[in-house]
Amino acid sequence: QVQLVESGGGLVQAGGSLRLSCAASGRTFSSYAMGWFRQAPGKEREFVTTIAWSGGKTYYADSVKGRFTISRDNAKNTVYLQMNSLKPEDTAVYYCAAQAGPAVRRATEVDYWGQGTQVTVSS
Repeated sequence: QVQLVESGGGLVQAGGSLRLSCAASGRTFSSYAMGWFRQAPGKEREFVTTIAWSGGKTYYADSVKGRFTISRDNAKNTVYLQMNSLKPEDTAVYYCAAQAGPAVRRATEVDYWGQGTQVTVSS
């Protein structure tokens, strides 16, 4: 069992930055691939980025490539999402996700979800 708690969301102006954190409970955190998804009002939840259990491989949605960076600290059971050059279209609830596999790119593959944290980017 893994429990995920996100933090770090908020309101920021376009062009600004935010860092999201996701703290995980459970002794097997390091064996899970971690990811971030987001869901805007009226839209489906979409993949943002994922990182392998070792931190050696990362994947990004084209819409955030070059602006967002995912990282993890297995000693702290925490995964981070650094978001730079934010745009109004990045506004969404951001969800942390865990999967007992090499990567998590589809919402249907997620084993555990966090409760979500709101990110709002004003123009």
